Amino acid sequence: MRVRVPTLDDVDVDGKRVLVRVDFNVPLQEGGVVGDDTRIRATLPTLRELLDAGATLVLASHLGRPKGPDDEARLAPVAERLAELLERPVRYTPTSGPGASEQQTFVAAGESGSITLLENTRFDARETKNDPELAKVLAGYADLFVNDAFGAAHRAHASTEGVARLLPSYAGRLLERELTALGALLDDPERPFVVVLGGAKVSDKIGVISNLLGVADTILIGGAMAFTFAKAAGGRVGDSLVEDDKLDLARDLVTEAEERGVRLLVPDDVVCAPRVERGIEIAVHAIDDIPDGQKGLDVGPDTIRRFERIVLAARTVLWNGPMGVFEIPPFDVGTRAIAHAVAESGASSVIGGGDSVAAVNAIGVADRIGHVSTGGGASLEFLEGRTLPGVAALGSVGGA
Repeated sequence: MRVRVPTLDDVDVDGKRVLVRVDFNVPLQEGGVVGDDTRIRATLPTLRELLDAGATLVLASHLGRPKGPDDEARLAPVAERLAELLERPVRYTPTSGPGASEQQTFVAAGESGSITLLENTRFDARETKNDPELAKVLAGYADLFVNDAFGAAHRAHASTEGVARLLPSYAGRLLERELTALGALLDDPERPFVVVLGGAKVSDKIGVISNLLGVADTILIGGAMAFTFAKAAGGRVGDSLVEDDKLDLARDLVTEAEERGVRLLVPDDVVCAPRVERGIEIAVHAIDDIPDGQKGLDVGPDTIRRFERIVLAARTVLWNGPMGVFEIPPFDVGTRAIAHAVAESGASSVIGGGDSVAAVNAIGVADRIGHVSTGGGASLEFLEGRTLPGVAALGSVGGA
């Protein structure tokens, strides 16, 4: 599903004011310090290219889900970290949002070649409503618009979709890379194409599984979602997390996989404990024979060996979702094993989803992955075959 959008190759930004939608939705530590600057670093190539080409930048981003101005969600720490990374000043002033009158005055005072970071877009309630009046205010800040926020591209908000319909609009380099990497998975992946899906709920991955059944060779199911498949097949899953209202759906997906000749595999064994707790006594059980009082919390050793063999033999790998409760040892073994297998496979690899990205960063193999997606919900919706509003709007106005 290749998506064709106008990019920075299609525009001359010299002397232009450019509004750039970035995704600086980063974790903040106590004391107002950026805890993980991965998303900030990911957009640096776009920002540097625009600055080197003679543009003046106005940056817009959300942070968290505030219902209005909130001191704990201000972008001051982000502005400070961005200035350090770019090694040049970043203009920022706290306001009640990107459409505030004082913000408009502040932006207008920015000199040629400067960088201005607007306050959290979600401080203004009109943002998530895609209010045309806020979109007009944002469009008034610049001559053209660049969307480099793949992580927010599935949201039809004023700063993603609304403003793109008012200004000549283009994809930044990060957004371009995301569309290329994810699109290649759906178009013509080198085979065998192995998909590894984890996480808690089948309901979160229904669309992805259904769409990928038409292109994948093997789908490996891990995480808590595996227990819904196991129970649907008549297994005994103890106190493991199960979506009882999705049992019929799980059976249907298994049947569809069989009809399409796709291997859809669940774990053979799982690591169990009465509860999630460091140092707790664990036991390994077959996934379809877990005693009452026990919860499946990670894939077991037999499953790890089986999944590793399949991943290592792949030529294309997509991984979305951890194999267990990877944040708490000893339930991180399966996720660590998959991360190393993907890194060592030599396959064209894509990792999407916040938890999977956090895992490969923590394990230290991110630099050996072909593409680490910055968009959790956006990557899932794209892989479902859905149109992303923030992408569809690009190029809707005549180019510069």
